[in-house]
Amino acid sequence: MCGFFRRGDMPLAIDSVAVLGAGTMGHALALVHALGGCHVSLYDSNPKVLERAASLIEAALTTLQEAGVENIMTAAQATERIAFVDTLMGAVQSADLVVEAVPEDPEVKSELYSEVDAYLPEAAILASNTSYLDIFPLIPERLQPRAAIAHWYTPPYIVDLLDLAPGPKTDCDVIPILRNLYKGFGKTPVVFETLVPGYVANRLQAALNLECLRMIDEGWATAEMIDLSIRQGLVHRLAVLGHLQKMDFTGLMIVRNGIASRKYQPPVNTGKTPVLDRLIAAGRSGVRSGAGFFDYGNSSLEDLFHARDLKLLRLKKHIKNIEEDDR
Repeated sequence: MCGFFRRGDMPLAIDSVAVLGAGTMGHALALVHALGGCHVSLYDSNPKVLERAASLIEAALTTLQEAGVENIMTAAQATERIAFVDTLMGAVQSADLVVEAVPEDPEVKSELYSEVDAYLPEAAILASNTSYLDIFPLIPERLQPRAAIAHWYTPPYIVDLLDLAPGPKTDCDVIPILRNLYKGFGKTPVVFETLVPGYVANRLQAALNLECLRMIDEGWATAEMIDLSIRQGLVHRLAVLGHLQKMDFTGLMIVRNGIASRKYQPPVNTGKTPVLDRLIAAGRSGVRSGAGFFDYGNSSLEDLFHARDLKLLRLKKHIKNIEEDDR
């Protein structure tokens, strides 16, 4: 149930957006809102992260232009719409919408919300990009009626899915405002009636993560074998059908028989991830460190994102063409 609806309020027009946190998601969310026509203030407490964000935004725009995406603004236009702000007060004091994209740490989020409470206008919306945390107990009482979750997927300037969820005291107009805003961006909001930790996509991804890591830990398969199986076996059908419709095409009796005859148990989440612990201890924490399960050599983060984004944009274009052919 959503909270009390203030009948005297007019629908909020979102023009000024503050994005808090300029890292992997923050810089991309600043770009999403700028592409949607908003004026964005991007803030991070770390000057180096904020400086890197400008380079990543410019690189993402270049990729979108290279891929032929229509109506993409230039780097000069992005400079006009995105301000890189070095104070929290400067970012949020005139915002219609604050998008929180700081690390998934309750203490970090709680401290930030307390600081935001001192500056945020009464009618402004606070939207958290959290994946799993129940952030609502961390939010000051004054901000509760205008607080919600707006959870995005990387990279959000290409991936259209986002999850929207209210808190127990959220005003009834907040989720419709966010849904209409992002549908106007051409995005695909999935609206939940209440917080569902992990939502749909992340819960499915978490289950896949456990199975993949288990197969590596047990020595049953390599990272190369797993990704090859996903790319060449799962992705095509999932992209066209989704999962449950894919089950319909397989035949539900076959699916039921397959589950009944399975000779192994799905992995249980023990909280322990030996293969990840080993990789991280070795300094292989992912593309930002130059290596994870795979080696990325001396390629810059901009180049790695560029290659990934071009592939995603081509795939997105092909899927759209397929869907249009079915109409």
